[in-house]
Amino acid sequence: MPHNPTPNVQHDVMHSLYMNHHNWLYTWIRRRLDNQFDAADLTQDTFLRIYAKQNADTINEPKAYLTTIAKGLVSHFYRRKSLEQTYLEYLAKQPESLAPSTESQFIILQTLEEIDSLLNTLPSHVKDVFLMSQLEGKKYQHIADEMTLSLATVKRYMKQAYVHCFTLMENDFFE
Repeated sequence: MPHNPTPNVQHDVMHSLYMNHHNWLYTWIRRRLDNQFDAADLTQDTFLRIYAKQNADTINEPKAYLTTIAKGLVSHFYRRKSLEQTYLEYLAKQPESLAPSTESQFIILQTLEEIDSLLNTLPSHVKDVFLMSQLEGKKYQHIADEMTLSLATVKRYMKQAYVHCFTLMENDFFE
């Protein structure tokens, strides 16, 4: 039987969870980040994830549950920061006349983040081959030689990566 708490029960449990665990979670996240503002945002995001799932009343070990969600958010935060830093370094090397608008930069960063998330769902060796081909512009034979793989394996990995990307893009398109 599906779990459907009443809105009042969900609200009360969520309020209690927040009041009892907000401070220690903020402190835990703050120790892992560079500033208090990002820590505050990620703390709120952690509680919002729980609120969105409407399952606060089923949590048996709140600290463990909150920590698990927060770890994922902190990891995502650092991945995004790294991606953003790499992109900004790339932009700094470009002539000013080629610099995209602030809006375009934001859209590009969002797109890069989505691509990064998509690629992180691939096996690491498939991801490496795909990135060597697409970002570094290496030919399949060069990748095969560098990674000590057969040419057929590199082609198979590239096909796997493309199919994966197209499948996820198709799923997003039709949702």
